[in-house]
Amino acid sequence: MTNAMKNKTDFLSDTLENKAVLFAAGEGKMLTMGGNSITFKVTSDISNDQLGVYEIQLAPATIGARLHYHRFMDETFIVRKGTLTIDLADGPVLAQEGAVVYVPRMTAHGFSNQSGDDVVINLIFNPGQQREGFFYGLKSILTEPVIDAAKYLKLYQKYDSFPVDVQNMLPVGPPQ
Repeated sequence: MTNAMKNKTDFLSDTLENKAVLFAAGEGKMLTMGGNSITFKVTSDISNDQLGVYEIQLAPATIGARLHYHRFMDETFIVRKGTLTIDLADGPVLAQEGAVVYVPRMTAHGFSNQSGDDVVINLIFNPGQQREGFFYGLKSILTEPVIDAAKYLKLYQKYDSFPVDVQNMLPVGPPQ
């Protein structure tokens, strides 16, 4: 048998697999920080690092992230409840319930809940790039008695996030 025959691929047949995963409402690993939560839905392990889907609940007057950008991944916000403020380079936009905001890589963005009610979003990263590690690190850093800005920046950069203004990168203080 020649090498050409050994490497022959059947381009006419598919091999089907049953790998679907269902997360019902309320299911998934949840991290909490104060009145905020992050629930892991589709993780990098499930999607072979192609996609990350997370449910985020932001309490009133909460900053999710200051202006930053990603070099190698896109981010999509789907507003399920409330009004999310998305900060862009040319100013904020309000994303009402049902809105979808797509932010491609190399686009400065941030987000916050500037309302008096909880905001619930689905946050999608493509590719996933092990984003769960970022969220675990975020919880660790932001729940310390004093936030270490250098450690925060190191976490950000490890997970493909780059603040536009390093002097104003921490998600503390009132939303702007």
